[in-house]
Amino acid sequence: MRYVIKQSNGARHSPLAREFYARHPTVVARELLGKLLIRQAANGPILAGRIVEAEGYLSTRDSACHANRGMTRKNATMFGPAGHAYVYMIHARWCLNAVTEEVGQGSAVLIRAIEPLHGIELMCERRGTPKHLDLARGPARLCQALDVTKHYDGWDLTLGRELWIADELPNEINNRNGSPLRIARSRRIGVTSAHHRLLRYYVAGNPYVSGRRTLNGMG
Repeated sequence: MRYVIKQSNGARHSPLAREFYARHPTVVARELLGKLLIRQAANGPILAGRIVEAEGYLSTRDSACHANRGMTRKNATMFGPAGHAYVYMIHARWCLNAVTEEVGQGSAVLIRAIEPLHGIELMCERRGTPKHLDLARGPARLCQALDVTKHYDGWDLTLGRELWIADELPNEINNRNGSPLRIARSRRIGVTSAHHRLLRYYVAGNPYVSGRRTLNGMG
């Protein structure tokens, strides 16, 4: 299907409201699946992909959450308003999160993978690969493909410019074959603490989801 993404001030794909994010991270993580992650640099092309994998990080009793030991200079964004981007570096790579809940809580959702839909040629150039499946299958690859860096730590995702998340329109398909999304969950990937928590949500069977195929219900 051909996607047409208009400018952020157009009627096509408006940003999600702050109220969407101001909820428990498990709810937000699940409901982010199927939404569009959109990136447009100043006067540049629009890149977009459907979110197919997200991970919740809880404000309490979650040792894998960056906010677990309180606010620091590096994680301060997590304690701010919901609907802002929290961008951090791990292994010299950036990762993108959406802050959730109320101010002071310190929770977020890690966006782990998107299915590229628009601006794929530029994503390939940035990633240095022609393989569409590998463009944004994993949080670091996603940020590289969309050119999301520390500059966007604290960015307001509800503004609808440069970097935002939007609903797909009702007449747009929810799955690659036109069927409704089948959402599954599993333990988190790549964490050394609280890895047993079933806080990773993904579109079952989608080839753009990160991790082992057996973990994603693909045999």
